[in-house]
Amino acid sequence: MQDEINQKAEEVVTEDTSDSNGGTGILSDMGAKQAAKAAEKKRRRKLAKQISLPIVGALLFVFILNIIILPLTGACARVDSVDTYDGHNQYIAINRDKGTMLSAHRAGGDLAPEETLSAFKLCMEATDYRVDIVEFDLHLTKDGYLVLMHDHEVDRTSDGVQVFGKKGVKIQDKTLQELQKLNFGYNFQAPDGTYPYRNIENVPDDVRILTLDTVLTYLEGMRPNKDLNYIIEIKDKGDVGKEAMDKLFQAMKDYDIVDRTIVGTFNGDITKYIDDKYGNEVKRSAGILEVLNFYYAFLWGVKQNPDKLGYDVLQIPMGFDNFFDLSTKAFIDYAHSIGIAVQYWTINEADDVETLIKNGADAIMTDNPALAYEVADRMLKDGSSRWGSAEN
Repeated sequence: MQDEINQKAEEVVTEDTSDSNGGTGILSDMGAKQAAKAAEKKRRRKLAKQISLPIVGALLFVFILNIIILPLTGACARVDSVDTYDGHNQYIAINRDKGTMLSAHRAGGDLAPEETLSAFKLCMEATDYRVDIVEFDLHLTKDGYLVLMHDHEVDRTSDGVQVFGKKGVKIQDKTLQELQKLNFGYNFQAPDGTYPYRNIENVPDDVRILTLDTVLTYLEGMRPNKDLNYIIEIKDKGDVGKEAMDKLFQAMKDYDIVDRTIVGTFNGDITKYIDDKYGNEVKRSAGILEVLNFYYAFLWGVKQNPDKLGYDVLQIPMGFDNFFDLSTKAFIDYAHSIGIAVQYWTINEADDVETLIKNGADAIMTDNPALAYEVADRMLKDGSSRWGSAEN
């Protein structure tokens, strides 16, 4: 009897154990699948890391190479020194008897209210210096006149806030007649710290808004021998900028200055419009992206075809916060080697003027042409420059 009881007990235990093992088997299968998924995720993360690290490293290397290492080599020559030029770019000054050209930036905005007739008169009638180029900016008024003005808004240089009763009035939103009410000498500060055009009863016409026709009539009358060059920037963009370019080109033809004018713009759509509509008829300066591309072509020593560049002149600063030095002789030689002229803005320090002349800059755009000329004349006399003196 006892044997039967023991046998039954063993059968029950066996059944319980079987059920228990069966449950454990299912849990084991689930655990194995989860472990496999975790292992696969880990494997993929490891693989992604193995792939991404070299890519990130390569990108970081390229970044450091192009942003830090190569720019530090900007003074290293990429081409042989260029001491003569026999091409057709008239803005390359190597063979010019007077060397580097002097450009009055905004007609010499440190000496008189910028881009007004008073500034142009000071440049043209000066006896102690002579400019080769005048630089100014154009906007289109609401009624279709081209007027000289750097900013889109009138606040910085005029009494626009007082006259119009609000800030931020734009040139393109006012007619010529409305703009003629403004005194564009209002905020001009003379070298002695005074504001000579404020609080005066009769504002001179010479500091009113200046039209393109007025300034070209005056300038061409002052230089009838046609030796004055122009740098003119279109400030507007879009349809307004295109209309401004069309009117400018017509004026350039009317005053016979097409071959003596470099047209510039910071607006890519206007650059494209100039290329598409006017092609080789208009000489222009490089746009922002074009300058950047040119700079890196220099750093990498790439030989470029000037016929495919679309511009004749680089108009650039010396650099940015003492970095990306664009003023080296190596850079200027590289540009000259492919027939591109290099003009610098806005150069108002004597040391910078001297550096650029020594390195072979083709033109210096300055708010103070009297200072720049004084430096250049001194360099001519001590034999370090070929730039002409006032007596010439």
